Amino acid sequence: MLRPLIVDALGSGRSGRRATLDAIGAGPRAVAGVLELRGLKPRIIIAEEFLRGGLNLKGFNLLLISAMTVDQPTARRVASLWRRLNSDAPIILGGPIASDPAALLRVGGDIAVIGEGEKTLEELLNLLIEDRLDEGLRNLRGVAYRGEGGVRVNPLRPVMSRVEYDGYRPSTRVVRDYPLYYAARVYVEVLRGCSNYYRPIVEECIRCDRCRSGGLTERYDCPVGIPPGCGYCSVPSLYGPPRSRSVSRILEEVEELLEMGVRRLVLSAPDILDYGRDLLVEPEPLTDPREPEPNYDALEELLSTLTDLKPIRSGEASLMAENIKPSLVTERAAKLLGRYLSGTPINIGFETGSESHSRLLGRPSTPRECLTAIRRLRRAGLRPQVYFIHGLPGQSVETVEASIKAIWSSIQAGADWIILYRFTPLPMSAFAHMPKAPPAARDPLSRRLRENVSKANKMLKGRWIGRKLKAIIDGRYMKDRRFHVAYPMPHGPVILIKDAERLEGKTVEITITSITSERVMKGIITSIKGNKHFVTLYKSPNRFNAHEAQHKTYSSFSRDINTESP
Repeated sequence: MLRPLIVDALGSGRSGRRATLDAIGAGPRAVAGVLELRGLKPRIIIAEEFLRGGLNLKGFNLLLISAMTVDQPTARRVASLWRRLNSDAPIILGGPIASDPAALLRVGGDIAVIGEGEKTLEELLNLLIEDRLDEGLRNLRGVAYRGEGGVRVNPLRPVMSRVEYDGYRPSTRVVRDYPLYYAARVYVEVLRGCSNYYRPIVEECIRCDRCRSGGLTERYDCPVGIPPGCGYCSVPSLYGPPRSRSVSRILEEVEELLEMGVRRLVLSAPDILDYGRDLLVEPEPLTDPREPEPNYDALEELLSTLTDLKPIRSGEASLMAENIKPSLVTERAAKLLGRYLSGTPINIGFETGSESHSRLLGRPSTPRECLTAIRRLRRAGLRPQVYFIHGLPGQSVETVEASIKAIWSSIQAGADWIILYRFTPLPMSAFAHMPKAPPAARDPLSRRLRENVSKANKMLKGRWIGRKLKAIIDGRYMKDRRFHVAYPMPHGPVILIKDAERLEGKTVEITITSITSERVMKGIITSIKGNKHFVTLYKSPNRFNAHEAQHKTYSSFSRDINTESP
């Protein structure tokens, strides 16, 4: 009998989670759902807890590690510990890390499931249960495995159809295996794949423009083999064009998670505005990031159904979306999102402020469209958060200056936060063989970007001082145990608070009092959620005079910059 253990190493990097402590991704629950279909009862444990010895491993005989490419050091430590205690039990790698078959050797795994894993994992389980692994691996599509002479890579499995994809059910039972499930952002996958089948302009490109102007099916393949999508992204190569889950399936999953005690839900998708667009072009693949416009009816059905659930309607739980393409942010789309997700953050990929650099990267939107999208979303009541990447191929003095200008223009347009990533080449992306960017501190151009982002975020964070918001109390802050950690209901900065003993898991109202760092703020509890309403703990007309004055200053500035430029 197989007794599987899933180790969630997503976001653990080299030394454990730092910025994603409160995130529970959709991938490990999807894997658990496939295992449950076979009558198995998997457990999930986060990598840090696994490495601390938080579970007796002798009760398990199959290890599945879910990780990203950057999580390889942690995945290797997990595999090494497993080998010491279960030397003969197989190790299966999944998630983005598996897109590089060589990771099997570096991590110490046996089998890697590449791309969409559900059907491949089902067949792999059959081989394990029937003890036919050695003979069956040779003909199993979508895997790499360790064989004689090194790693063998089998042909990829075609992406599932929408109907096949919708037939799988992620596990909700295992969410309670996560220690922070009651306060974490729990991701619910609403669609898989990306509609950006543009390609970056690299050396091999023959400038045929088929990926931008050809028919939907024609765009799927490049005549010279350039992977689709932005050059730094592997989503289209791994998961194909978008396929949407049915509202009924999503509703079923969300209802069960709410019953489990989950209170912060994120609709997971490379672009929430792709939801239902695939239905508009079936049976062709959705390979155009601009046309047709969003499927407003499908999107409204999804959002209205979920926000009508009692815990979300009453404010006991919150619903968020994450990523969005500016090319699809029409006025109608922004208003629709604002109607159901008002006050929540939404992420926009800007990446570079240079128009020419944007096209070279294969971006589906221009910097100008990004600014327009930010204005529209802000006016609709959302909190746009903007991504940039330093060290991208083609970075120059001109592109960096354009990006710096775009950072400040984003704030003027209404951006709530600026996020800067370091370019890392991903397997199966067009830039897979490019060198990794050096740290921002070692590159003068990247350092200028980093300095401007830090300055911008310090100013943006000042707007939070004096603001009141609902948050969920977690445990003590490990770096200073006088404080407890609190996570805002709609995603926001981590908040440190004192005097929170015996309040773990409670929803409270907090007033922000000071800024500790780019990622952390401090606040005080002003009321605690009772059965029907908040109970005020402290109220003083004079306590926050200075903070209120500062808040008013930033609020006035916010109103000034949220108007459409002429």
